[in-house]
Amino acid sequence: MKIVHRRIIALSCSCLFAAATTTLAQTGSGTAASPDNTAIASSTGPSVPSLAELGLSSVSAQENTQDQKAPATSNAPSLSDLGFAASQTQGSAQEQTRLNKRTHMLKVHQTLGLITLIPMVAAVATGGGAKIKRGTDGTYIQPSTTNLDLHVALGATTGALYTATAYYAIFAPKIPGEKPRGAIRLHRYLEYVHGPGMVMTGVLGILAYNQENKGQKVHGIASAHGTVADVTVAAYAASIVAVSWPIRLKFWEGR
Repeated sequence: MKIVHRRIIALSCSCLFAAATTTLAQTGSGTAASPDNTAIASSTGPSVPSLAELGLSSVSAQENTQDQKAPATSNAPSLSDLGFAASQTQGSAQEQTRLNKRTHMLKVHQTLGLITLIPMVAAVATGGGAKIKRGTDGTYIQPSTTNLDLHVALGATTGALYTATAYYAIFAPKIPGEKPRGAIRLHRYLEYVHGPGMVMTGVLGILAYNQENKGQKVHGIASAHGTVADVTVAAYAASIVAVSWPIRLKFWEGR
C-alpha cells in the first residue's frame, strides 16, 4: 500500500510540474509579444476600426472596391441607334480614291489656268503690231513678219494651254450631290463667256490672218477678232480672281 501511495504521489507531482511548465511558457510568450504590440500601437497612432466594427463584411468591402474600379458606362446612343448603317459610317476606299483624283486634277487645272493667262495677255498685247495699218499717204502698211508670227504663236499657245486647262476641269471626277456655291458658282458662270470667246477668237483670228496674207485690210466679221479677244481675256481673268483673290465678296459667299 505504501508503494502504491508513493507512485500516486509521484505521478501527481509530475502532472503538476508539467502543467506549471506549460503555463509559464504561455505566459512568457504573451509577455514577450505585448511590448512589440504596444510599440506598434504607439507608433501608428490611434487604432483603425475593423470592418466588423463598421458593420461591413469582407465580401461587402470587396464588392465596393470592384464597383469603384469598374469604368463608368455611357448611355449615349450609338450611330446604329440613330439609324445609320455601317456602310454609311465607314469610309469607302473607292470614294477616297475618287476624291484624291478629283483634288489632283483640280489642282492641275488651277495651275494651268494661271499659266495660260501669261500667253493670253501677251497675245492681246502684240495684236496691235499684227494689224495692217494705213499710212499717211493712204497706202496700207503690212505688219512685219516677226510681229505677225509672234502674235500667231502666242495665240496658238494660249489655245493649247486653255484646252488642257479645260480638260482637267471637265474630266475631274464629280462628287454626287455637290452644288457650286459662292465664288465657285461665279467661276462657273464666267466659263460660259470665256469658253465660247476662246473658240470665236481663234476662228476670227484665222480669218483675219488669211485676209492679211492676201494683202487685204481685215474686214467683215474678222474685224471683230480684237474685240472678242479683249472680252475673252477680261472674263477669263475675272474667273481666276473669283477663286484666287484673298478677299471675296460676301454676296457670293452667302449664296
